[in-house]
Amino acid sequence: QVQLVESGGGLVQAGGSLRLSCAASGRTFSRYDMGWFRQAPEKEREFVAHISWSGSITYYADSVKGRSTISRDNAKNTVYLQMNSLKPEDTAVYYCAATHQITIATITKQDKYDYWGQGTQVTVSS
Repeated sequence: QVQLVESGGGLVQAGGSLRLSCAASGRTFSRYDMGWFRQAPEKEREFVAHISWSGSITYYADSVKGRSTISRDNAKNTVYLQMNSLKPEDTAVYYCAATHQITIATITKQDKYDYWGQGTQVTVSS
């Protein structure tokens, strides 16, 4: 079992930056690949970024590529999402998720992630 708690969301002006954190409980955090997803009002939840258990492989949605960086610190049981040059369309609830059975083909698939946090709100004003 892995429990995930996101933090770091808030209100920021367009062009600003935020760093989201996701703290995980459990001794096996380092065995899980991690992902970030987001859900904007009245929209489906969508994939944002993924990082492998070792941190050596990362993958981003086109919408955030070049503006965001996913990273992890296995000693701290934490995964991060640094978001820069934020846009109003980045406004959403951001969720982190953990999986131990992912392939390159399924990185963006929500149903392949086993554990989810409660989400943190990011609001970008224009």
